[in-house]
Amino acid sequence: MSIAALIRGGISLPARRRKASPLAPAPAVTSTPDTVTALRPGDTHITLRDVAKHYAAATGNVQALSGIDFSVARGEIFGIIGRSGAGKSTLLRTLNALEQVSSGQVLVNGIDVGTLDEAGLVALRRRIGMIFQHFNLLSAKTVRENISLPLRVAGVPPERIRARVDELLALVGLTDKADVYPAKLSGGQKQRVGIARALVHEPDILLCDEATSALDPETTQSILALLRQVSQAMGLTVVLITHDMAVIREICDRVLVLDQGRAVELGEVWRVFGQPQADATRALLSPLLHGVPTDLAARLVDDLHGGAGQALVSLHVDGSAAGQGLPLPVLTQLGPQAVLVHGGLDRIRGHSQGELLFLLPAQDLARVRQAFEDGQHAVHIKVIAYVPA
Repeated sequence: MSIAALIRGGISLPARRRKASPLAPAPAVTSTPDTVTALRPGDTHITLRDVAKHYAAATGNVQALSGIDFSVARGEIFGIIGRSGAGKSTLLRTLNALEQVSSGQVLVNGIDVGTLDEAGLVALRRRIGMIFQHFNLLSAKTVRENISLPLRVAGVPPERIRARVDELLALVGLTDKADVYPAKLSGGQKQRVGIARALVHEPDILLCDEATSALDPETTQSILALLRQVSQAMGLTVVLITHDMAVIREICDRVLVLDQGRAVELGEVWRVFGQPQADATRALLSPLLHGVPTDLAARLVDDLHGGAGQALVSLHVDGSAAGQGLPLPVLTQLGPQAVLVHGGLDRIRGHSQGELLFLLPAQDLARVRQAFEDGQHAVHIKVIAYVPA
């Protein structure tokens, strides 16, 4: 049965235990094994140790990366996020040695990619597929020809090429577009071609360089769903970079936050979203937060100065209570006159997190604060401002 048929049938393929192509280290390195041991889900697949990268410039050295340390498990979907210029693309390209690190180590299956000779790098890159932001399709070649190009370059026999490409076309839902040129495809279809091409060598790792940033929201969702299916069915480790926290929330297991070339936060997505520790993380999350509505913000004051009015309070659910949302009895502690004015909860990997804004009588504030002091259900209350009567 083909991969596409398995996915359509809702059956996940077991992690492949095939022996990968040899990654021959540089001759001077004798301690590195000359073959790669098959990994099981959860085994460490990628490791970066104190990685730094700098470039020579007219004004001196530019530090693109500094002190980067993290590991990615086999089968994990790992996100890297940061503002423009944070070093995301540079970091991603160190994983397949398109960028050579200035210091530190990048290890794939325990092998330092910096020790590989030219033949070893070719073998490495065939095991690491890459999807680009702008598709990088050849306009003069059909969909089939674009997908098959890496196999033709590798000297694979034509009959095997056709069978592999047919399988991938079915996988990405483009069987009827095999002989169409890229100019006739939508953005989402072009990215599906890019995904098929990245999978053509049956890689162990898939790198995604802003793979959805040029797509509309609906198409983005379909591409993310396809990536998730492919990862689960083929046992792929996926590393993606983006500036969009919504993409991280939708697909990733863990996320690394970069700021000016440094790792400022690393953790499970639900934890980073619910309890961000770094200023850069909070800034990246701000577009997803449920802020105070403009019409209400215009009425807010910092203090009632003893007068009558309402308090605007935030109930923050940080996600640390796994397996539950926000029980209604918790909300009854706000009192019968509390009014929900804005907010919402998200469900991320089984953890509910988000923020709800309530107006309640100012005279009830002390009682409500006391009721929430026990920290039950990982709910935290904060007074934002006041609305005069």
